[in-house]
Amino acid sequence: MQQPQDPPTTGLPAPSEGAPRVGPQPGPPAVAGTAGGEATAVGRLAGTVERLRLELERAQAHSAGRAVVEMGVGVLVERLRCGPTEAAGQLEGLAEQAGVSALALAADLVNQAAADQISALARAFVEGAAVPPDGPAEPVAVRLRSTEADALAGGDAAAAARAMLDHALRPLGVAAVAVWAAHPDLSLSLAGSAGFHEEEARRWRHVPPGVPTPARRALDERAAVGYPTLAEASLPSVGQHEIRGGRLAVPAGKGGRLIGVLELCWHEALPELSQPLQRQFEALAEVAAATLESAGGRDPRTPEAADTQFDELRELTDGLLDPCMVLRVAPDGDDVPPPFVIRHVNPAFVDFAGRPTGAIAGARLLEAYPLAAEPGGLAEKVEHVFATGEPFRTPDLRLAALVDGVPLVTRAQVSISRHGSHLAVVWRLDDGTPRVARLLQHAQRLGRIGGFEEDLRTRRIVWNDTLFELHGLPPTAPPIALDQLPEHAHPDDRHALGRFLRTLLHHHRPASTAFRLQRPDGVTRHIRVVAEPVHEPGSGLRTVRGAYQDISAQHWTEVALAATRDQLAQSEQQAAERSRLALQLQHAIMPPARGPLDLPDLRVGVRYRPAEKGHLVGGDWYDALPLPSGDVLLCVGDVAGHGIEAATGMVALRNALRGLAATGAGPAQLLGWLNSVTHHLTDNVTATAVCGLYRPGSRRLRWARAGHPPPVLLRGGRATMLPQLGGILLGAVDQAEYTEGELVLEPGDKLVMYTDGLIERRDESLQASLTGLMALAEQARTAAADGVDGLEEHLDHLLRYSSADTDDDTCLVGIAVR
Repeated sequence: MQQPQDPPTTGLPAPSEGAPRVGPQPGPPAVAGTAGGEATAVGRLAGTVERLRLELERAQAHSAGRAVVEMGVGVLVERLRCGPTEAAGQLEGLAEQAGVSALALAADLVNQAAADQISALARAFVEGAAVPPDGPAEPVAVRLRSTEADALAGGDAAAAARAMLDHALRPLGVAAVAVWAAHPDLSLSLAGSAGFHEEEARRWRHVPPGVPTPARRALDERAAVGYPTLAEASLPSVGQHEIRGGRLAVPAGKGGRLIGVLELCWHEALPELSQPLQRQFEALAEVAAATLESAGGRDPRTPEAADTQFDELRELTDGLLDPCMVLRVAPDGDDVPPPFVIRHVNPAFVDFAGRPTGAIAGARLLEAYPLAAEPGGLAEKVEHVFATGEPFRTPDLRLAALVDGVPLVTRAQVSISRHGSHLAVVWRLDDGTPRVARLLQHAQRLGRIGGFEEDLRTRRIVWNDTLFELHGLPPTAPPIALDQLPEHAHPDDRHALGRFLRTLLHHHRPASTAFRLQRPDGVTRHIRVVAEPVHEPGSGLRTVRGAYQDISAQHWTEVALAATRDQLAQSEQQAAERSRLALQLQHAIMPPARGPLDLPDLRVGVRYRPAEKGHLVGGDWYDALPLPSGDVLLCVGDVAGHGIEAATGMVALRNALRGLAATGAGPAQLLGWLNSVTHHLTDNVTATAVCGLYRPGSRRLRWARAGHPPPVLLRGGRATMLPQLGGILLGAVDQAEYTEGELVLEPGDKLVMYTDGLIERRDESLQASLTGLMALAEQARTAAADGVDGLEEHLDHLLRYSSADTDDDTCLVGIAVR
């Protein structure tokens, strides 16, 4: 047997029937009965439960409708200048004349008087824009005004969520609704919900920052965000397993400030969001925002409701320019007086003991500041304010902390006030106190310094934690007295410690000394101890205080530096000897100053300029030598590198080429043989070279190059570069072939052969440098006399005005034809 369906709600009966009724008017439920008394009892119980549920729905609808009617009566009271009773009668009469319910007329009156989203939707409905496609239904304005009245009457977000779902959203196919409260730390809390299982709502009561939910997306984009289905969106949210259809998240704001999100859930896919629908959802979001603001943004059933006051206090203290702590009673604190926890410190907080705020926030007050428990101290004032609620202020309070066993004290202006279950402690420290405290802590840590104080009468000794570490003792071990110090020192240092103790204890003067401490673990540390006597009036010397410093690193650094200085001096002496030997070898082969050579048909001039750094002896070399065949050998070369290796390589190649040239072979063949010599008979030596053979009489010059810049020919006032003949540098490969060129010189010609130190620049290419050299050669010709007489001046001009900037060796050979 099927139960009869409730007729849809279409409005309210005539006003004359009394208070308006909203919702269905069903008859008694029909319950299928079964044989037996037990089944009959169960059926009757089910019918009773169903009847009570329907009565509750009618009561809720009646309450919401009654609130809207009362608002409409209030509008008439203001407009007609009459009393409430007359206004109620006028409302019923007007509704009867118009043929509408009193509720609908009251909602219309409220819409005309208000200028909000609901009134705008009401106007759109009258114009026909909000008529649902399936025919007439309860007017939008009535549903929304009923929702607003019910939500405001409930007083919290949970009641608002139920009112929205029951009055406004179910007719639109919405299955569930969630009202989220947004918090400054970017977290969300479920302030209210309807349509979800209670367990599911508890699971989602708090969403931490960084979780990408639909509500979070709506807040980030500051606009409504819709998803056809939650599964396709791949975003977690409340009810994700039971309601997997469309989701719509609408930001809820008040006065331009977003304070929450209204999230709507469908079993089916998200319907097409027409403009009227969007405006309805925005109006409901305004209702949610008003509820969140009045309820503090939290569901009163959740533990976070108690933190509303803390959030406000935290925002207040974060804006203070003075250091501030927020205290509360420890959650497990059942003691009397109660223990307090430092729950929050503001951005301006500075610990006068120099500790980071991370070491203070979250700790108990007496753990962070144990000396606050002294009589009349900070703890006593905090307990009094918490017990009485009476604020405490003083311009001068002693604050003390114990850090590494060392007490640190300062004076401050202090203010303490109670805010509900929390206390705000504000202090203004003396200028410089926090900075000095931090410097003290860092100095002790960086300098490995430990302080001590010794009472010479009671033999009471106070060490900080650093001293136990320096001496290699556990914190529970008894400290070592000053007069016992020689027993723990190296035997050779006991006399120095004896002088230290006599000066301190017998002559009562400050003293210091360094000694080697022999620790129980077998480690020897180099320690410096500094101490001073503390005199008390009328009682003489009673206390000695001072500090130990671990100077082991400094000691061994000095030892290492002494050894390094000796080694460096020896290395510098060896390097100087090597440079001097290389320079002597280079000068023995090629003196830096040498007069012109007169050879058959030729005059040869040489210039050599060493590197600016004297220790960078290079491998530049040249040769001009008559051969037994009658030819003249002309060559310039450059061995890679500097130092004695380059100088010895230069000697080997120069002498080898002289020997090979005696065979009568051509320049290409000579370079081929010299390449094999370089590759096989020298250690990792590479070089470039230009080799030429000049035949007097015919003035024929044959030449070849091995990776070296080509010579420059100056003829008739014009400078030209000889062709770039092929040829790899010497020593790179085992076998190499070189191209030979031939040139007939004329009387008055000048030929310049050079190394790359003459032309290289860091800021331009080799081709640009060669072009600059040719221009310089033409300028040198105008500055010097023509023919062989001007050869020396010509070379001096090239060397003086060269634009090279690499500080490399330079070898320059000039050949003038007679």
